[in-house]
Amino acid sequence: MNLVLNRPIVFFDLETTGTSIMRDRIVEISIIKVMPDGSEVQRTIRVNPCMPIPAEATAIHHITDADVADAPTFKMIANELMELFDNADIAGFNSNRFDVPLLTEEFLRAGIPFDLSKRRFVDVQTIFHKMEQRTLIAAYKFYCGKDLTEAHSANADTRATYEVLKAQLDRYDSLKNDIDFLAEFSTQNKNVDLMGRIIRNDAGKEVFNFGKYKGQLVEDVFRRDTGYYSWMMQGEFPANTKQVITAIKLRVK
Repeated sequence: MNLVLNRPIVFFDLETTGTSIMRDRIVEISIIKVMPDGSEVQRTIRVNPCMPIPAEATAIHHITDADVADAPTFKMIANELMELFDNADIAGFNSNRFDVPLLTEEFLRAGIPFDLSKRRFVDVQTIFHKMEQRTLIAAYKFYCGKDLTEAHSANADTRATYEVLKAQLDRYDSLKNDIDFLAEFSTQNKNVDLMGRIIRNDAGKEVFNFGKYKGQLVEDVFRRDTGYYSWMMQGEFPANTKQVITAIKLRVK
């Protein structure tokens, strides 16, 4: 089943130096931009992270320091990437909790704001976990009947994610071929920020989803503990989370 689109959607996957959104860097990015008419634009770019790639990361994606020694830095390709993401929704596998926040940090370091406010996000992993509870390799085998022989290659993972979403639409009648629906369905815990540090409770109010104030209203905490906002802004929280709590803080004022 082909996607029904009213604007482009970018499927993307990152290979990185590690799993820290704030500290680690991209070493490869693969993009498939799908247009409303079904045509595609595809790019895979190696990136010099300007830091050593740990052996444990290389063991997963097989990209070494030598492989990226002559590659462009993220700042050098940032404008090109922004053009690919322009006016597009975003999809990936575990993308809401990792790939999108890390990509946002890279754009900010390059001096380019990455506006997420008007985009819709489809996380294929969340749809998969709600339906079947497995990994991308298993998802590809389950839905597409194929072996993902090049797992942890950004291009292979990106293509597999795109194919899995189309196969999910074919398999489940309850899934609507509509990006608004898929974005809502693939959101976990009524997240307010992408990482799910702030979520909405049953009454639709923003509450903390971590730490000593878990379950408490963000507005109430900021009124009661005036230093907590500053602690978060100075801490290792993604830019998207800081944008969310700043908007709440301004509303409290």
